[in-house]
Amino acid sequence: MLTFAEIEAARKRIGDAVYQTPCAFTKTLSDLTGTRLYLKLENLQMTGSFKERGAANKLLSMPEDERQRGVIAASAGNHAQGVAYHAKRLGVRAVIVMPRATPLVKVSATRGFGAEVILHGSNYDEAYAEARRIEAVEALTFIHPFDDDAVMAGQGTIGLELVEQNPYLDAVIVAVGGGGLAAGVATAIKETNPRIKVYGVEPKVMPSMKMALEAGAPVTVDAAKTIADGVAVKTVGTRTFEVCQRYLDDVVLVDEEEIAEAILLLLEREKTVAEGAGAAPLAALVHQRLPQLAGKKVAAIICGGNIDVNVISRIIDRGLVKSGRLMRMRVLVPDIPGSLGGMLSIVGAHGANVLQIVHERTAARYELGHVAVELTLETRGFEHAAEIEQAIAAGGFQTG
Repeated sequence: MLTFAEIEAARKRIGDAVYQTPCAFTKTLSDLTGTRLYLKLENLQMTGSFKERGAANKLLSMPEDERQRGVIAASAGNHAQGVAYHAKRLGVRAVIVMPRATPLVKVSATRGFGAEVILHGSNYDEAYAEARRIEAVEALTFIHPFDDDAVMAGQGTIGLELVEQNPYLDAVIVAVGGGGLAAGVATAIKETNPRIKVYGVEPKVMPSMKMALEAGAPVTVDAAKTIADGVAVKTVGTRTFEVCQRYLDDVVLVDEEEIAEAILLLLEREKTVAEGAGAAPLAALVHQRLPQLAGKKVAAIICGGNIDVNVISRIIDRGLVKSGRLMRMRVLVPDIPGSLGGMLSIVGAHGANVLQIVHERTAARYELGHVAVELTLETRGFEHAAEIEQAIAAGGFQTG
């Protein structure tokens, strides 16, 4: 099992190879969550994620002959970039197998850090199997994304930094996927100050650690789409499970809309870009999954910021809908000159901003003499949205 001594050794080993990220107090989010909240900004690492800590420690702890032969990993994102970056820095050949559907931006970033990228399979499991096959054929060393003591120890250096940056913390909240980050951080925290609580957060659609802890052993959950793709793991590691079972105080779940809202909060309020996994701890606090932390000093680990620009607008929209600041509605308008303008003047008079309007004249399901208008509006919240809908109805227009 992972030990505190291994984490201390990892910190000395990786030294200045990784950034000691700030643990910044946030007054705005403290007021919102009812805690004294600090953000551990791992999204500021060179590759945009905590993953490079574990990758650096694994590479530096390998015998020289293994480094000379090279390393291989399977990943669709952050682990790939962490291994690629530190392998190049150390002059080590790195091969990364990624699923064919991996977004081009992540493939390009991994290649940009110097790795040989092989696209294989339709999912992570198939990429993983191919990586293990190549490992055997080419005598490379496989670097597991989480179920490896050296990788866990590297991630655990975050916990050492936290207790130095704020020794009076009451709790630390960390996203959980395969369990490497949670295991490392929990070991460092609990072996330093067992009074500090450590809580994990998972997406509700893939609660692999939550179910494993309830079952008493790793279990396999069904694959599912989630905004928090960085923690979308079907089966937690056997090593990580043992550590999390010993040290984690609890694991709570958040849903997709809650994660999206947390991404938006970090963007708007803190000017901080977080991927889904990075925003999950904040989602848990905002939506009262840990009410016992009210008034406590809490650190939320923003574990990564590698969010695909091609989907970020959709995530923002989901967050806006969740917070009541984006509404969509259908209005039936008489098909006579001036009716559309009259309806829109009501919208404008009540302070809503029209983002999109679709004017549909030909649908057979509407009575003759009327047209359907689909509106997407920017509003100030649920009360404002309800006010606008009531005003439109009061103006003689049918909504629904």
